[in-house]
Amino acid sequence: MENKIIYSSSKIIPTTYKEEHYLKNGYQNIAGVDEVGRGCIAGPLVAGAVIMNINAPEVWYSEVRDSKKISIKKRERLAILINQKAIATGIGSIPHQDIDRIGIVESTAQAMNSAVNQLCKVDFILVDALPIKFDKPSESIIYGDSKIFSIACASIIAKVFRDELMNKLDELYPGYNFKQNKGYPTKKHLIALQNLGPSPIHRRSFGPVKEILN
Repeated sequence: MENKIIYSSSKIIPTTYKEEHYLKNGYQNIAGVDEVGRGCIAGPLVAGAVIMNINAPEVWYSEVRDSKKISIKKRERLAILINQKAIATGIGSIPHQDIDRIGIVESTAQAMNSAVNQLCKVDFILVDALPIKFDKPSESIIYGDSKIFSIACASIIAKVFRDELMNKLDELYPGYNFKQNKGYPTKKHLIALQNLGPSPIHRRSFGPVKEILN
């Protein structure tokens, strides 16, 4: 993979320039970390952590993008490949009750640390956007899920894990269309919230839900 950011149709393609930089500086196991679900009003927050082998790139590496920028089918296929081929992967999940209790910032930190703690030995952490405190040295990168290969991989496994969970929760709590909106406050979701009231998995501390309860 090229050792720089590549622009294509005005979109940034994830590359391994950061991983290569830290490998050259003596770090060996470099993890990419990202979260999914911060902006949702229902369901858990999920973080993914991935250590990829960038020295033996697979053909499919070139297909990796920020999870929000690829189709469901491609995302699911890539998630399988990442989980199969990665040196290590981890998933951290914080339920809605804890989000209400400790807040979204602390929930994000806990989910990310939980995901990292499931990996094998970690020497350095690349994290999307947020200056999270880890036990290991780290760098937070704005738009990291678009720029950095390992972070993009983490975003994919986290997104697929959470989407599958929301699909199951849609069956338990019908009427809110969690299978489609995944807990994000879409117009149809907000209308359902008004009509049905909050489900057991709605985040009570988030504005739209709090307004209805009050």
